Amino acid sequence: MNLRFECQPGCTVCCDQSGYVYLSEDDLKRAAKFIGMTPADFEKKYVYRTRRQLRLRKPRDKQCPFLLENGCSIHPAKPTQCRTFPFWPELVENPHAWKIASRFCPGIGKGPLIQIGTAMEIAQEQRRAYPEMYKEL
Repeated sequence: MNLRFECQPGCTVCCDQSGYVYLSEDDLKRAAKFIGMTPADFEKKYVYRTRRQLRLRKPRDKQCPFLLENGCSIHPAKPTQCRTFPFWPELVENPHAWKIASRFCPGIGKGPLIQIGTAMEIAQEQRRAYPEMYKEL
């Protein structure tokens, strides 16, 4: 499988896809620190917590509270899920899923060839950050 990817300048298409932005505890702390809040205050304002996972609360009119017209307002501290896209396990381990993602992501298929080992390492980072999402059945 040839994996090429390079974020395209100004693109936020991945941020506008239907779904949720999940957080690890480290993601929560990093984002809170970046915007100058305590983790508890950040969680109270921006996070929905269940027994198994954390996710950002969705505003009514967009997918993420930190997505602005000109991009991600917490880009240097963005969650693992955002930082590792498109190298998620479900995409790099499934050529058909990678091809489907390329339909909305203009960066897939562009840029340098990504070694499969590198892509799998990034996918493992996703698995470590969100173990509940990737439990073996």
